[in-house]
Amino acid sequence: MAKKGNRVQVILECTEHRKSGQPGASRYITTKNKKNTPDRVELKKYNPVLKKMTVHREIK
Repeated sequence: MAKKGNRVQVILECTEHRKSGQPGASRYITTKNKKNTPDRVELKKYNPVLKKMTVHREIK
């Protein structure tokens, strides 16, 4: 039986990598509480292709 609650899985994708035009994408999977954060999440994560910390934004 699945858990009932407000936590959902979201995918974070690098914003700088998308603008650079390089192949591939830096993506992370995390969870968030929809009740506390209804807006899209932005976190600083490491991008191994660009070899630096970049802003990763939630995608749908």
